[in-house]
Amino acid sequence: MTVKKLVLAVAAVGAALVLTACGGGAQQAADVQQVAVTTGAPTTAPTTTSTAAPSTTTPSTSSAAPSTTSTTTKPSTSSKTTTKKTTTTKAQAPAGVPCAATVDACVDLSAKKAWLLKDGEVVYGPVQIMPGSASDPTPVGTFRVSHKVKDYHSREFDAPMPNSVFFQPGIAFHQGSLSKYSHGCIHLSTSASQKFFSTLAAGDTVQVVR
Repeated sequence: MTVKKLVLAVAAVGAALVLTACGGGAQQAADVQQVAVTTGAPTTAPTTTSTAAPSTTTPSTSSAAPSTTSTTTKPSTSSKTTTKKTTTTKAQAPAGVPCAATVDACVDLSAKKAWLLKDGEVVYGPVQIMPGSASDPTPVGTFRVSHKVKDYHSREFDAPMPNSVFFQPGIAFHQGSLSKYSHGCIHLSTSASQKFFSTLAAGDTVQVVR
């Protein structure tokens, strides 16, 4: 476009603006448009093409943490019941005593001796005894004291038997001769018979061995 044409176009536009502002008619506006066309002024402003910057889409990277499943296996604890084996050792009687340690009175017919024991220990004896004769022997075994009679008198033999401690029917510890055999009882001295009578009680164990 030449400078002359540009000036004419600007003048035409300015005239159109003046007529419009002052209340010019439609004919005046058409005349102005005709002048602009004759002079070759462009009626349409050039269109500016805006080049849009390319849209850059940033890919969304989802960094998903791997799912970790922690499986903890609790060890099975098996509680074993241990049974303790208890070994029962038979209590030993004191040296020289031929009976069990659990008895309360021990009689050795062959040695003609007797003892009193408590919890496996000798508390009295040995003392001399006189057992039954061969025809009337003192029974051998383990017995229980049944009863006691302080001043017992035997009707069968019509004889006194002080401090009698019975452990079998008709058989007892009692005061008697230490030189003559009995009819099955255990003769003791006066002091020994008193000790046996005061120490032994009903239910106590008496063991007689040969």
